Amino acid sequence: MIASSSSSLSNTWIVRPRPKPDARLRLFCFPYAGAGPAVYRSWADELPAEVEVCSILLPGREARLREKPYVSMQPLVEGLLQGLGGLLEGGYAFYGHSLGALIAFELARALRRQGRPLPVHLFLSSRRAPHLPDERAPLHNLPDALFVAAVQRRYQGIPPVILQDAELLALFLPTLKADFAVLETYRYETDSSVFEMPFSLYGGATDPTTPPEALEAWRGYTSGKFSVETYPGDHFFLQNNERSSSRALLLQAIARELRLRLLQSGGSPADGAKAALAEGGV
Repeated sequence: MIASSSSSLSNTWIVRPRPKPDARLRLFCFPYAGAGPAVYRSWADELPAEVEVCSILLPGREARLREKPYVSMQPLVEGLLQGLGGLLEGGYAFYGHSLGALIAFELARALRRQGRPLPVHLFLSSRRAPHLPDERAPLHNLPDALFVAAVQRRYQGIPPVILQDAELLALFLPTLKADFAVLETYRYETDSSVFEMPFSLYGGATDPTTPPEALEAWRGYTSGKFSVETYPGDHFFLQNNERSSSRALLLQAIARELRLRLLQSGGSPADGAKAALAEGGV
């Protein structure tokens, strides 16, 4: 069981869609550029009951809309280290999508440098390995109209409801451009150390920004179990879409791995084996 103080339950850095004080494992979910905890709101209903979903809430969005967003990686990670504090103890795992994958990875590296408990698993999606150069032109310094057009050409990532509302778009753009600044100014600092926890990589089969070989390139960052899975869809294959089963397949894959982590941490072998087989095998 993970200890939870009253202060941690009211932490401004996370949103718990379904608080579970008796959870055996926490899954911290890091959003992609421009997004917030709402992306992961329904995940708590589709993952093992022993897992508490903790969606990361960065400044500049949702309940923290009035706060200035970060524009570079190092201060963002330092803010997370201080803001999450004692929550990063006991059993926990990270999931990050696109920019969120890099944030999760760099936070894990910072925790390792400090000698603190590490996540038991890293789930990363739609992000090329950090040492691979991105040769595309940066977007974050473009004028607003050109920025919006370029983001739509590259990712089709701005929801129509925002694009069609000038006031919403004006509220949304500063955070999105700040997040792109974090992504586009990021430079991987070489480190000879490798992690030992499992890495699971996921991507959209038709995502031109993250081909399978760019996901496979994460293999060198861990000596533990490593896997790559691709699903139908583009960069945002994880979004709920009635025409695609990709979101459901992703959550099934994550649930399967989390059940194995729970089993390894002291659950019932019979229950854990049955759960793993029910999800498609080990």
